[in-house]
Amino acid sequence: MVKAVSYFLGHVPGMVCHGSKPSREIARDPELFKQIVKHLHPYANTVSYPPSQVFIGNLTPDDLLDIPAPWYLNPVAGASRRGEFGEIMPEEEFYGVMKICDEFDLLFFEESFLGGVASRLEEHPLFDDNDIKKLGNGYPIAEIRKKLEEGNALPLYVAGDKLIGCCRGALEEDANLAPGILLENLAYRASGVVPLRHLTSGSIAAGDIDYLLGCGEEAVGDRYNRGGGNMAKSIGELSGCSRATGSDVKAFCCAPVHATVLAASLVSSGIFENVVVVAGGSFAKLGMKFQGHLRHDMPILEDVLAGIAVWISRDDGKSPVIVLDSVGKHEIGSGSSQQEILEKLVVEPLERMQMKITDVDKFATEMHNPEMTEPQGSGNVPRNNYRTIGSMAVLRSEIDRSALEDFVKTHGMPGFSPTQGHIASAVPVLGHSVKAILNGKIKNTMFLAKGSLFLGRMTQLSDGMSFLLRRNDGGK
Repeated sequence: MVKAVSYFLGHVPGMVCHGSKPSREIARDPELFKQIVKHLHPYANTVSYPPSQVFIGNLTPDDLLDIPAPWYLNPVAGASRRGEFGEIMPEEEFYGVMKICDEFDLLFFEESFLGGVASRLEEHPLFDDNDIKKLGNGYPIAEIRKKLEEGNALPLYVAGDKLIGCCRGALEEDANLAPGILLENLAYRASGVVPLRHLTSGSIAAGDIDYLLGCGEEAVGDRYNRGGGNMAKSIGELSGCSRATGSDVKAFCCAPVHATVLAASLVSSGIFENVVVVAGGSFAKLGMKFQGHLRHDMPILEDVLAGIAVWISRDDGKSPVIVLDSVGKHEIGSGSSQQEILEKLVVEPLERMQMKITDVDKFATEMHNPEMTEPQGSGNVPRNNYRTIGSMAVLRSEIDRSALEDFVKTHGMPGFSPTQGHIASAVPVLGHSVKAILNGKIKNTMFLAKGSLFLGRMTQLSDGMSFLLRRNDGGK
C-alpha cells in the first residue's frame, strides 16, 4: 500500500551556473553568466508558477488544462509555498539545510547571511535547535574570497550573482571529492531530507521506518568507491530514522519505479513493515536547457531541486494497492524502440491481468514540464508518450483513430515536473493518484518509467519498469 507521499522543491537560482550544461558553456563564454543572471526566475514567481503548485499538491495536473500557456505568464493568484504534499523553499533557507547536512565543514557562508538563514529556519516547523546549532557562525566575506583565490573551491551565490559563500573540495587529488561533486551530493542530501522530514512530521513516526531505498542519480563516493552510494542512510540519519537501514537503487531515470516495486516486495514478503522510497534532486541538471530559454527570452525555469519521499506499508484496508502481479519490465532481450518498450511496460502486464489499455484511468509516465523542454527542441515528452500508448490502443481496436486526442486528454495529463530525470519519471503523480483514488475519482493509475542505460557507455540497452496502483477493495 502507498500510505503517504511527500514532495519538495528547493528554489536555487544561485546554483544554476554550476549545473553541468551552464558551467561548461560559461567556461567557453564567461559573458553567458550575466545572461543567465538576467533570466533567473524570482522566488515569488516560482511559487506562483502553476506547475510548482501542482507538484506540491495545491493544484491537480488536469488543472493545467484550464490555464493558458505559457504558464510562466499566468501565475496562480494567492499561491502558497506550502501544499498538501510538501513545500517550495527559497534558496536562502535551502543553503541553510545544506549546511545542516554538511558533516565535514565543506560549506563556508558569510556570517551575516548565515545569521539571517538561522532566523528563518528557527521559524520553520521541520527544524529544531540542534539543527540551528549546526549552522555555526559563518565567516567574514574576505575569508571566503581568500578561499576562492586559493582554488579547489566553488563560489555560492544568492539572487544570481551575490557572493555569500563557497564550497571547498576535500582532497585536491581526488576528482570524486572535488567541490562540484561535493556540492552536488550535499544538495542531493538536503533535497531528500526535507521531504522525508515532511513525511515523518505528519504521516509516520521516523522511528517506525524499517528500511530506506534511495533512488537518485548522484554518484557519491571517493576515488576507490566511485558511486559507492547509500545516500538513503545519510538522509535518514538527519530525519530521525534511527531504527532504519537502507541502500540505494541505481537505474538512471527508472530508479524510483524500480525502488517502489522493491519496497512493495519487501513489505509483501514480510521482511519489513514500513519502507520509504526517498530521493533528492539532480544538481547536474540545473539549467540543462537554459540555451533554449535564453533564445526565447523567457525565464530559466530549471532552477529548482526536487525531492520525494514515499511511504509503503502493509494493507490497512484503505490505502491504494501496488499490484505486484501487474509489474512490467523491459527485459535484456527486449528491443529499445518506444513501441517495444511500451509493449513490455503497458500491454503485456495488462494482458496478464485481462485488462485493456482503456481500463486504466490514468497513465503516469515521464512528467517533464514541456515549458522546460520544448524551447530547446526536446518536444512535449508526456504528450508524445500518451500518443504512443493511445496508438497502441488504436492498433488493438480498443479505440478509433479519431479518438486518439481524446485518449491523450482523458488517460494522460500535462507534464509538470522539473526535468530531473529520476524525479520526473512517473512518481510526481503518486500523491495525486492516491488522493484521487481515495476520493473515488479514479479506480487506478499505471506508473511507468524508462531508463537510458546507454548514457554510461557500457551498453546500448534501454530500461523500464511499470506497476498498477489501484483502489483498495477492503479484502473483497
